Amino acid sequence: MGQTLTEKILDDHLVEGELEPGEEIGIEIDQVLTQDTTGTMVWLQFEALELDEIQTELAAQYCDHQTYQFDFKNTDDHRFLRSAAGTYGAHFSRPGNGICHNVHKENFAAPGKTLLGSDSHTPTPGGLGELAIGAGGLDISVAMGGGAYYVEMPEVVNIRLEGELPEWATAKDVILHLLRELSVKGGVGKVFEYTGPGADSLTVPERTTITNMGTELGATSSIFGTDEKTKDYLARQDREDEYVELSPDEDAEYADQITVDLSDLEPLIAKPSMPDNVVPVSEVAGESVDQVIVGSCTNGGYEDILPAAKMLEDREINKKTEMIVAPGSKQASEILARQGWTAEMMAAGVNFSEATCGACIGIGHVPASDSVSLRTFNRNFEGRSGIEDDSVYLCSPEVAAAAALKGEIVDPRDLADELGDMEAPGIELPDQYDGSKADLISPDEAVDDELIKGPNIGNAPIGEPLGAGIHGEALLKMEDNITTDHIIPATSDILKFRSNIEKLSEFTLSRVDDTFAQRAMDSDGGVLVAGENYGQGSSREHAAMCPQFLGIDAVLAQSFARIHKANLFNFGILPLAIDEETYEKIEQGDDIEVVTDVSEAVDAGETEFTVRVNDDWEATATLNASERERRILSAGGKLRLTKEQYADEGRGGATPADD
Repeated sequence: MGQTLTEKILDDHLVEGELEPGEEIGIEIDQVLTQDTTGTMVWLQFEALELDEIQTELAAQYCDHQTYQFDFKNTDDHRFLRSAAGTYGAHFSRPGNGICHNVHKENFAAPGKTLLGSDSHTPTPGGLGELAIGAGGLDISVAMGGGAYYVEMPEVVNIRLEGELPEWATAKDVILHLLRELSVKGGVGKVFEYTGPGADSLTVPERTTITNMGTELGATSSIFGTDEKTKDYLARQDREDEYVELSPDEDAEYADQITVDLSDLEPLIAKPSMPDNVVPVSEVAGESVDQVIVGSCTNGGYEDILPAAKMLEDREINKKTEMIVAPGSKQASEILARQGWTAEMMAAGVNFSEATCGACIGIGHVPASDSVSLRTFNRNFEGRSGIEDDSVYLCSPEVAAAAALKGEIVDPRDLADELGDMEAPGIELPDQYDGSKADLISPDEAVDDELIKGPNIGNAPIGEPLGAGIHGEALLKMEDNITTDHIIPATSDILKFRSNIEKLSEFTLSRVDDTFAQRAMDSDGGVLVAGENYGQGSSREHAAMCPQFLGIDAVLAQSFARIHKANLFNFGILPLAIDEETYEKIEQGDDIEVVTDVSEAVDAGETEFTVRVNDDWEATATLNASERERRILSAGGKLRLTKEQYADEGRGGATPADD
């Protein structure tokens, strides 16, 4: 039996386990990336492991989230990150150089490599044939030290693309279509592997739009094979020598196949406030639009902004609508500027942002009250834009530009008919991606050789070994699809404390209940209760680290998002699955006791735990955990366990070590 492309890459990097869906496997990691809101803790954990230098082929530290540096704490973080990169041997991308996924795609992503990143949209380079996975920061630290990355072997699903995109339909519409069909939970435990003649018709930037936003499906990763278009893209980046031909075997067997005829697609849009709330643009046409933003790691490349620029040429945006362009990288900005498109858009009434994640996480360009914002981003979770009662739609750059011109949501095909002289812009790559590399500092160019810590930078917290009992109040009961944005918001007033866990913890779950953190601090332990898909969204490990700091011992949920569940293990919080009946019956404030001897049961490999509520009734909760995850729980978290292992084996960072 032949192998899928995913299986080939995993097999080539396999250090432990079997490639059987549902089985835990350990893989060698070639490249790692981290960004400024997760990176501070990654490097503090790396320091705590007492390692000397990175062991992966390449590590890259990007500063892309808090580039506006509203506070000295942000700037201190960036200086610390530069010093960590220099001290341990990583590339450093300066603030303003661009979003990690875009800059990594331009400079480092390579076919056949494995990439682990402390950001949930790490799978972006799957469009180049790199198997890229998002993970919590502690997993990145261990991988940089030479440890394997462990993940449950996903099912590999073949997304077979037929036909070609018609005019005005884009790669963004491909992934929006899949979200409409499969939902934000449709990719959990899966890798989506794109094949077929339709896949061959797409350029690499179009492919990376799809793999980037595959994260919104809950997928472990997404990937395309490589071909002449891959080689052509790498050649335009002056990296043609990194090309490797990759494809699945002809007799590869997939867990499932989904066929999408690209020629049937039309402009789509995700309504507030979930990426899978997708309808044809025509269905919401006429809705007044106050703000339009083109950019982000999904649609912030030169190839994404150029179509909007062409549509705006010799025109002006509507007087009631503001339009912002937020490039994904400085390279994109530079090429557009050299070609004159920046001036053209400015003349149309467009404002330009620094190349940053910014508005996507509610930092800058926060929408007005009771307003509509159209964005080419990947997420529109309620409140993520920086205002709780937001109304954010997700769409392609073409739909966004059409709305900016019209002042309302409009199908760009209808606008083209109305204007009479607007042609579909299509996709166009520059002859050469020749932007400056001045803001990318290689290890050989490092300006620091020791860590520089500002007063806001603390230490990596280390948990305590698991005890026998868990007993406390159900401090908070939550609904389905609670995101890591709900658990630890990413707005500018909070984000600056990412390297100060004691202070950051004060904001834990504040978007759900602003009394939670204080109640948790005042209690003697406690548990959280949630519905399905708890912890979806960003990979931020702080969403587990802060509840741990506040004394949360367990989370009882109907189901967990992959990365967040791994982070709960990493920080010694027991993730127990409960059925719908139990969830409905538990009330906030109930007295919860895990009757089973927790430490003994975890060590013994037991899966069923008895939970007693108010000394009145009992239910069964389930722990789905590998032997390795149980060791992590027992030790009080991955940092303590790994540190003990390295100490026992006398490792100072120069020898690769399995986790």
